[in-house]
Amino acid sequence: MCGIVGVLGDHEVAPILVEALKRLEYRGYDSAGIATVNDGHLDRRRAVGKLVNLSDLLVHEPLAGKAGIGHTRWATHGAPTTSNAHPHKAGPVAVVHNGIIENYRELREELAQHGYSFATQTDTETVALLTQHHLAQGLNHVQAAEHTLARLEGAFALVFLFDGEDDLMIAARKGSPLAVGHGDGEMYVGSDAIALAPLTDRITYLAEGDRAIITRKTLEIRDKDGRLVNRPVKLIHADATRVDKAGYKHFMAKEIAEQPTVLADALNSYLDGDTIRLPGDGLDFTGIERLTMVACGTAFYACLTAKYWFEQLAGLPVEVDVASEFRYREPPITPGTTALFVSQSGETADTLAALRYCEGKAEQIVSIVNVPESSIARESDLALPIHAGIEVGVASTKAFTCQLNVLLLLALKAAVERGRMTPETRTEILSALRGLPGVLNIALDRDPVIQKAARLIAEARDVLFLGRGLMYPLALEGALKLKEISYIHAEAYASGELKHGPIALIDKTVPVVVMAPRDTLFDKTVSNMQEVMARGGKVLLITDAAGAAAAGQDVWQTIVLPEVPSVLSPILYALPAQLLAYHTAVAKGTDVDQPRNLAKSVTVE
Repeated sequence: MCGIVGVLGDHEVAPILVEALKRLEYRGYDSAGIATVNDGHLDRRRAVGKLVNLSDLLVHEPLAGKAGIGHTRWATHGAPTTSNAHPHKAGPVAVVHNGIIENYRELREELAQHGYSFATQTDTETVALLTQHHLAQGLNHVQAAEHTLARLEGAFALVFLFDGEDDLMIAARKGSPLAVGHGDGEMYVGSDAIALAPLTDRITYLAEGDRAIITRKTLEIRDKDGRLVNRPVKLIHADATRVDKAGYKHFMAKEIAEQPTVLADALNSYLDGDTIRLPGDGLDFTGIERLTMVACGTAFYACLTAKYWFEQLAGLPVEVDVASEFRYREPPITPGTTALFVSQSGETADTLAALRYCEGKAEQIVSIVNVPESSIARESDLALPIHAGIEVGVASTKAFTCQLNVLLLLALKAAVERGRMTPETRTEILSALRGLPGVLNIALDRDPVIQKAARLIAEARDVLFLGRGLMYPLALEGALKLKEISYIHAEAYASGELKHGPIALIDKTVPVVVMAPRDTLFDKTVSNMQEVMARGGKVLLITDAAGAAAAGQDVWQTIVLPEVPSVLSPILYALPAQLLAYHTAVAKGTDVDQPRNLAKSVTVE
């Protein structure tokens, strides 16, 4: 969840490290620090809060050196304090770490028996102290790091820097991503290619269990069994790593506005006329008996939406589960089951663990990701990119709609192959889908109306979202977006569940957002709206023109969207949910792109 960068360079690395860490700010963090080796001496600087605090510190307390490591920390073990910030240093070794060391208490007890004391509450300090201990036993730097890594349980991406060694970094990954960048007489390490983009376009991704010994001119990689291996060097295009706001106030606003463009690009990559093209060997739905879909957060709501599509359009039974619960209940994987995993980053720890649980049990493992080189993509039999481009805002927007797009295409493919849909109906739906980017542009023009409603929502302490059918997962997503970035308590329910408890919360202070296009379930949803209004509740209705006319004049606020076929409504209705959350957060003055306590890539359980 944190950001790592390392540099063995020809220039002073402190400013390079800070600039690289700025490119990782989107991941979310609460402290930052760097360590360098200068004239053989290892030193560090750390600060709590935003990177500007570290930059200010470096002005007053400069840190020289042409070899260094840096880190942005999202607190797990211990509060966000300077002492808990990375890099952690123990004698002649400094360490930066993403992930969680699960056996750190056991290792702390062992180290305490050897006379070592602890200055932090973190699990990472244990790694540094254990490496120091091995160095004190006479091992060289590589051996000390290897002995330390052999003792660690849990997930980690680690980079080691040593006193007296200004041409050596050691990197290792297990369950958390790490990449090595190749320069001209320089070498780099980063959590992902984005951090390294200004430095190099040649990247080597470490595989699960890899250890890398890095100097300015050499890279030696050994796999989890200690065998010397070659990992490919991949060329990263500049456009794939460009991070800028393009004139928008926030990344989230830019990414909401990009949705018509990225959706069109994604459609072009998957459609050839009326044929849905999948990469590689594709996917044959005729032999699939059941689909198990697993994800977290927003991606989980995309899967819930897709469950309606697969079951209604293709008659394919679907199980949807939260990744953090899936593997621990040890669900039976029956013959004929395809397991599908959805993750924006492709590194989500719980989703990756669930994928590995399904290995050898499911007939086929499929993933839907935004990062083709991610761990989840590489460990899948078939990886389907969503083509959303880099998403910097922590609250997912364009990745969500692009996930829905790929899932809908899969459902349409399944419907035709399973004999549940005629080619003519598929052609009709695909035609509407091709026109959807233009409809999204029209929906974006509703922004002033949504902004007005958001200013009113911003005054509330609690908000309810309601939806039926395909709108139920969208209500869940709308509530998540609002709570993520505005910090307003929001909950979502299937509209029919209102009478089974949530109606007790209704009064004039609780706005109720109802997502309801004029579809076959609309009249039932209107009945639920009447129940809310009869108790003084304020209804914000998101619907189409026909729905607005049928709902009557008593609705508190109405947002009218273009009319689309009901099967496409989740993709369209995601936009007002996102804009409502965005403008509410702006009205409240919260940090839209980096909301408190959240991280973009959740690489710990």
